[in-house]
Amino acid sequence: MNILLFKIALFLYFLSTVGYIASLLIRRVLVAKVSTWILFSAFFVHSIYIVFRWAETGYGPVANIYESLSFVAWSISGVYLAFQVMTKTRVLGAFVSPLAFILAIGASVTLMGDVSMPEALKGSWALVHIMLSLTGEALFALAFLAGLMYLLQDSLIRKKNVHSFSRILPSLRDLDRINHISILWGFFLLTLGIIAGSTWARVVWGSHWQWDPKQISTLAAWLIYALLLHQRIAIGWKGRKAAFLSIIAFVVLLFTFIGVNVFFVTLHDFM
Repeated sequence: MNILLFKIALFLYFLSTVGYIASLLIRRVLVAKVSTWILFSAFFVHSIYIVFRWAETGYGPVANIYESLSFVAWSISGVYLAFQVMTKTRVLGAFVSPLAFILAIGASVTLMGDVSMPEALKGSWALVHIMLSLTGEALFALAFLAGLMYLLQDSLIRKKNVHSFSRILPSLRDLDRINHISILWGFFLLTLGIIAGSTWARVVWGSHWQWDPKQISTLAAWLIYALLLHQRIAIGWKGRKAAFLSIIAFVVLLFTFIGVNVFFVTLHDFM
């Protein structure tokens, strides 16, 4: 049953991706509207899968890297759909849906096999740490995508290249709003995740801080996002500067999630 649910969700992510890309090619918002409903269906089926999988394994939905990819795909889809209700930025789904689909494909590699929970992940603090951090990262991913689309739309407007393609893109105001709110809540959740992780590290390794490469790179990303939030709130940064810095911050965060395990020896080699 779980396998079937995940395959259905994966197929729906694929359909929504095709639909969103088609909406850009033929420049029709109606196609994007239909794709939004398909993406919502994918999110709904994926939610049922996560609940059933959790009940079946007895572990949270982040037992390994593949489970985590599935959780991030689900998180970013849900966050985008929530913003879609508020801002009607359907075409942003052309960025979100392919990302969710790619993450779901990555998750499918060994997602259907037996789950072996590393000893270090057994405990409520570890589960809270990972789920909060990944949800925060999903919000940062949405901020990154909104930033990319902001720069694209801004470039078209500056070049006075306002044609039918530019008209179907979300407004700069909506994209900047999504970028800001995503970073605000992403920073809040990541901060809580870091606090939970620090508590967990104290229990498992006897110290809150280990000078581990993943801890250092996560702190670097956190500081960049803190700077961006400060500039937005205290100085009033908006638009291109905020979009550009959110892209840089996400690249650092992406290196934390993937690159650290490739290039360094880390205590977090299970994720």
